[in-house]
Amino acid sequence: MGKWSRAEIEEAFDHYQKTALTAGTSGDWRPWADLFTEDATYVEHLFGTFGGREAIYNWIKKTMTSPPNDQMTFFPIEWYIIDEERGWVVCQVWNRMRDPGDGSLHQEYNFTLLKYAGDMKWSYEEDIYNPNHFGKMVQKWQKRVDAART
Repeated sequence: MGKWSRAEIEEAFDHYQKTALTAGTSGDWRPWADLFTEDATYVEHLFGTFGGREAIYNWIKKTMTSPPNDQMTFFPIEWYIIDEERGWVVCQVWNRMRDPGDGSLHQEYNFTLLKYAGDMKWSYEEDIYNPNHFGKMVQKWQKRVDAART
Protein backbone atom coordinates (compact mmCIF):
# COMPACT_ATOMS: atom_id res chain seq x y z
CA MET A 1 0.00 0.00 0.00
CA GLY A 2 1.16 3.52 -0.77
CA LYS A 3 1.63 6.44 1.56
CA TRP A 4 -1.82 7.89 0.75
CA SER A 5 -5.17 6.30 0.10
CA ARG A 6 -6.72 6.28 -3.34
CA ALA A 7 -9.58 8.34 -1.92
CA GLU A 8 -7.19 11.08 -0.77
CA ILE A 9 -5.37 11.17 -4.12
CA GLU A 10 -8.71 11.23 -5.95
CA GLU A 11 -9.92 14.11 -3.77
CA ALA A 12 -6.72 16.08 -4.41
CA PHE A 13 -7.00 15.45 -8.16
CA ASP A 14 -10.63 16.56 -8.19
CA HIS A 15 -9.59 19.73 -6.34
CA TYR A 16 -6.76 20.25 -8.86
CA GLN A 17 -9.24 20.05 -11.76
CA LYS A 18 -11.72 22.45 -10.17
CA THR A 19 -8.94 24.91 -9.34
CA ALA A 20 -7.60 24.75 -12.92
CA LEU A 21 -11.08 25.53 -14.29
CA THR A 22 -11.48 28.48 -11.94
CA ALA A 23 -8.00 29.77 -12.81
CA GLY A 24 -8.61 29.38 -16.54
CA THR A 25 -11.92 31.18 -16.50
CA SER A 26 -10.89 33.93 -14.06
CA GLY A 27 -7.26 34.49 -15.08
CA ASP A 28 -6.16 34.24 -11.43
CA TRP A 29 -3.56 31.48 -11.39
CA ARG A 30 -2.39 31.97 -7.77
CA PRO A 31 -4.75 29.35 -6.25
CA TRP A 32 -3.63 26.83 -8.90
CA ALA A 33 0.07 27.47 -8.22
CA ASP A 34 -0.64 27.13 -4.50
CA LEU A 35 -1.58 23.48 -5.13
CA PHE A 36 2.16 22.78 -5.44
CA THR A 37 4.66 22.30 -2.66
CA GLU A 38 7.22 25.04 -2.05
CA ASP A 39 9.93 22.90 -3.70
CA ALA A 40 7.81 21.42 -6.50
CA THR A 41 9.18 20.76 -9.98
CA TYR A 42 7.19 21.54 -13.11
CA VAL A 43 8.43 20.20 -16.45
CA GLU A 44 6.90 21.91 -19.47
CA HIS A 45 8.45 20.64 -22.68
CA LEU A 46 8.14 23.88 -24.63
CA PHE A 47 8.84 26.42 -21.87
CA GLY A 48 11.32 24.52 -19.70
CA THR A 49 11.62 23.22 -16.14
CA PHE A 50 10.56 25.34 -13.17
CA GLY A 51 11.73 24.74 -9.63
CA GLY A 52 9.59 25.89 -6.73
CA ARG A 53 6.03 27.14 -6.33
CA GLU A 54 6.91 30.78 -7.02
CA ALA A 55 8.71 29.95 -10.27
CA ILE A 56 5.70 27.87 -11.33
CA TYR A 57 3.35 30.72 -10.47
CA ASN A 58 5.42 33.36 -12.29
CA TRP A 59 5.55 31.19 -15.41
CA ILE A 60 1.86 30.20 -15.44
CA LYS A 61 0.68 33.74 -14.70
CA LYS A 62 2.71 35.20 -17.56
CA THR A 63 1.93 32.39 -20.00
CA MET A 64 -1.79 31.99 -19.36
CA THR A 65 -2.63 35.70 -19.19
CA SER A 66 -0.97 36.47 -22.54
CA PRO A 67 -2.72 36.06 -25.91
CA PRO A 68 -3.63 33.60 -27.28
CA ASN A 69 -3.11 31.41 -24.20
CA ASP A 70 -5.48 33.62 -22.20
CA GLN A 71 -8.25 32.20 -24.40
CA MET A 72 -7.36 28.61 -23.38
CA THR A 73 -9.70 28.46 -20.41
CA PHE A 74 -11.08 24.94 -20.07
CA PHE A 75 -9.13 21.79 -19.22
CA PRO A 76 -11.42 18.74 -19.25
CA ILE A 77 -9.88 15.39 -18.39
CA GLU A 78 -10.47 12.64 -20.98
CA TRP A 79 -9.18 9.86 -18.71
CA TYR A 80 -6.91 9.34 -15.74
CA ILE A 81 -5.12 6.59 -13.87
CA ILE A 82 -4.15 6.68 -10.21
CA ASP A 83 -1.06 4.76 -9.14
CA GLU A 84 -1.72 4.35 -5.43
CA GLU A 85 1.70 2.85 -4.71
CA ARG A 86 3.55 5.90 -6.02
CA GLY A 87 0.90 8.54 -5.36
CA TRP A 88 0.88 9.47 -9.03
CA VAL A 89 -1.88 10.54 -11.38
CA VAL A 90 -1.47 10.22 -15.14
CA CYS A 91 -4.13 11.82 -17.31
CA GLN A 92 -5.06 13.14 -20.72
CA VAL A 93 -6.04 16.80 -20.52
CA TRP A 94 -7.85 18.71 -23.24
CA ASN A 95 -6.67 22.32 -23.47
CA ARG A 96 -9.78 23.99 -24.86
CA MET A 97 -10.05 27.48 -26.30
CA ARG A 98 -13.03 29.74 -25.71
CA ASP A 99 -15.71 29.64 -28.36
CA PRO A 100 -14.44 31.83 -31.21
CA GLY A 101 -17.94 33.13 -31.79
CA ASP A 102 -19.28 30.49 -34.15
CA GLY A 103 -19.82 27.57 -31.78
CA SER A 104 -16.85 25.56 -33.07
CA LEU A 105 -14.66 23.52 -30.70
CA HIS A 106 -10.89 24.02 -30.66
CA GLN A 107 -8.74 21.94 -28.35
CA GLU A 108 -5.57 19.89 -28.19
CA TYR A 109 -4.48 17.34 -25.63
CA ASN A 110 -1.49 16.71 -23.46
CA PHE A 111 -0.57 13.91 -21.09
CA THR A 112 0.14 15.03 -17.55
CA LEU A 113 2.00 13.27 -14.77
CA LEU A 114 1.25 14.57 -11.27
CA LYS A 115 3.07 13.35 -8.15
CA TYR A 116 1.09 13.74 -4.97
CA ALA A 117 2.83 15.06 -1.84
CA GLY A 118 0.01 14.91 0.70
CA ASP A 119 -2.08 17.67 2.24
CA MET A 120 -3.78 18.39 -1.14
CA LYS A 121 -0.41 19.43 -2.68
CA TRP A 122 1.56 18.19 -5.66
CA SER A 123 5.35 17.97 -5.76
CA TYR A 124 5.73 17.41 -9.49
CA GLU A 125 3.95 17.99 -12.76
CA GLU A 126 5.10 17.17 -16.26
CA ASP A 127 3.09 18.01 -19.37
CA ILE A 128 3.90 15.99 -22.47
CA TYR A 129 2.52 17.13 -25.83
CA ASN A 130 3.37 18.08 -29.38
CA PRO A 131 3.76 21.89 -29.61
CA ASN A 132 3.15 21.74 -33.39
CA HIS A 133 -0.32 20.30 -32.81
CA PHE A 134 -1.10 23.12 -30.37
CA GLY A 135 0.17 25.72 -32.84
CA LYS A 136 -2.04 24.39 -35.64
CA MET A 137 -5.07 24.27 -33.35
CA VAL A 138 -4.52 27.88 -32.24
CA GLN A 139 -4.13 29.01 -35.88
CA LYS A 140 -7.44 27.39 -36.82
CA TRP A 141 -9.09 28.95 -33.77
CA GLN A 142 -7.70 32.40 -34.68
CA LYS A 143 -9.06 32.11 -38.23
CA ARG A 144 -12.50 31.39 -36.79
CA VAL A 145 -12.21 34.37 -34.39
CA ASP A 146 -11.25 36.64 -37.27
CA ALA A 147 -14.09 35.33 -39.46
CA ALA A 148 -16.63 35.78 -36.65
CA ARG A 149 -15.59 39.43 -36.31
CA THR A 150 -16.22 40.25 -39.98
